[in-house]
Amino acid sequence: MSGEELLFFDQHPGALPLYEAFVKRVLAEVDGIEIRVKKTQISLANRRNFACVSFLPVRRAQDRPKDYLVITFSLESPVSSPRIDVVTEPYPQRWTHHVLIAKPEEIDGELLEWVRQAASFSARKR
Repeated sequence: MSGEELLFFDQHPGALPLYEAFVKRVLAEVDGIEIRVKKTQISLANRRNFACVSFLPVRRAQDRPKDYLVITFSLESPVSSPRIDVVTEPYPQRWTHHVLIAKPEEIDGELLEWVRQAASFSARKR
């Protein structure tokens, strides 16, 4: 893990184990990933960004756990699941999904399948 990644969690150290578990699983399942650390998010990219990790407030403060991450990914169609907090269509046929995770067991096959689909979708875009 880079120093930039560690610094990103300076204000949220309790979320670092969630990030480590998420990135470890994604790196094991998706080839050719570049990790880009910005001020408000960490992006996972192949040709383009396909998933992001952030502290986006997708739930009201009283409904958010103390330590959490928001995993954001884009697909060509919306996914309906009680796990998905917010779905938007910022561009035609590009649906952005936000999933709040607070426990390592939430980094499961379903979430990773969405991320794999997002990586494939990103790689196909012109």
